[in-house]
Amino acid sequence: MATANGDGVLRDREKTTRPSQTSDHEQVLPKTRQEVVSGQKERTFGFLRVKTAGESGRRGIHPLQFLAIIWRSSSWISRAVNILWPFVPAAIAVHYIESVRDRHVMKFSLAYIAMVPCANLIGFAGQELARKMPHMLGVLAETTIASIVEIILFMVLLVGEQYYVIQAAILGSILANMLLCLGLCFFTAGLRREIATFHAAVSEVGSNLLLIAGLGLAIPTVFQRSIGSGFNLAAEDIENRVLNISRIVAVLLLIAYAVFLVFQMSTHHGLYAEAFEHDEDRDADKHEDRKKAKLTFTECIFALAVSVALVTLIAIALVGEIPAIVEENHVSDPFMGLILVPLVEKAAEHLTAIDEAWDNQINFALIHCIGATLQTAMLNAPLVVLVGWGKNVPMDLNFEIFDIVMLILAIITVGNFLRDQKSDYLEGFLCVIVYVAIAVAAFYFPNPHDAVGHGEGGEAAGEAAGEAAEHVARHLGLL
Repeated sequence: MATANGDGVLRDREKTTRPSQTSDHEQVLPKTRQEVVSGQKERTFGFLRVKTAGESGRRGIHPLQFLAIIWRSSSWISRAVNILWPFVPAAIAVHYIESVRDRHVMKFSLAYIAMVPCANLIGFAGQELARKMPHMLGVLAETTIASIVEIILFMVLLVGEQYYVIQAAILGSILANMLLCLGLCFFTAGLRREIATFHAAVSEVGSNLLLIAGLGLAIPTVFQRSIGSGFNLAAEDIENRVLNISRIVAVLLLIAYAVFLVFQMSTHHGLYAEAFEHDEDRDADKHEDRKKAKLTFTECIFALAVSVALVTLIAIALVGEIPAIVEENHVSDPFMGLILVPLVEKAAEHLTAIDEAWDNQINFALIHCIGATLQTAMLNAPLVVLVGWGKNVPMDLNFEIFDIVMLILAIITVGNFLRDQKSDYLEGFLCVIVYVAIAVAAFYFPNPHDAVGHGEGGEAAGEAAGEAAEHVARHLGLL
């Protein structure tokens, strides 16, 4: 009887005990996901204090068990993705074979498919590593690790001077997380229950930050369109001003993200911990997860190292084929950057979030969607601008007016869905439909080199930007 009620007694005791009241032998530390359920304690590896909630009782690397756990993965969706692993060596091989140098569609397709299982391995290894950490630190580590694919792709594109594709991919990644991933989470959760409810700290703070990040990213674009006509400024002068503004905005967004991390990890940690503990209590398959074999800390690091190396190789192969695909196969740069690249770079996060929504862990799912979106807008995008600054290349945040308007409107739409702190399958379905509609428009959007020029037509673009800004102001009650 004492064993059966031990978890509940421990949880109540931890909630009511102050750190100052604990003994020197029992330090109060933030709890991990699994500790909420199992009440496990920590284990020390050298100078690292690793939480054993996600441990399997093993140390080091055990090849057969390691491969079995990787193959099993975290859900049946991830397990199905593992079937695509044969594409990985095939994609790397054809990239270096001279006889297929001109087979651009085949090489691009193989690299595109091969990226999915590698990204899935990064996501799974990050998820296993996060189980060994306190709640918020684990979620942050898991989201950051899953963004490795995006950062690698951005840097490879930057080296290839494909600035337009990077700009489109930044906004495309945000749209994919907000509309496609979040929509699929709402839809998946709605299939098992009539209404899915989530915590106010996750929805309100997240939606407000999304709006701020979107407006920050829009500033260089609106500035360029506003002075593109009607001012006696040379085109080079305008470009320099926009570039300087983009770099300053990038620094400001990084500062804002750092303050958000302090808010989330330190000053208001309790709000998020409460939401995550609630999700742990209602996890639909928590007992099955507890029985599953888990990776050791060493195996997590090894899996991350291997998957990052593979992603880097495949990203180089993938990006190298983009110019040929765009020029010879009539795939536009906007569709490539806004839709195709974000889908493959965010595959791991999407699979994880959907699985959590299915298990009734909607707060975890929202953190993966919103957290990844904020990381793209306030960390990864500014990072690529600053790296471009260091390389002295003109990487800025001057987006196409179509892209930035779609971003602002999508943020407003998602904010409305999050406002009531509950969702159903209809809201999820509508988000996916909007994403498909944007994808169709991006497919028919012409390439930048087909346009007359940014300078010409600036008046019409500026008017569109003004209308978008007015819509946002009315939404916020400023007009």
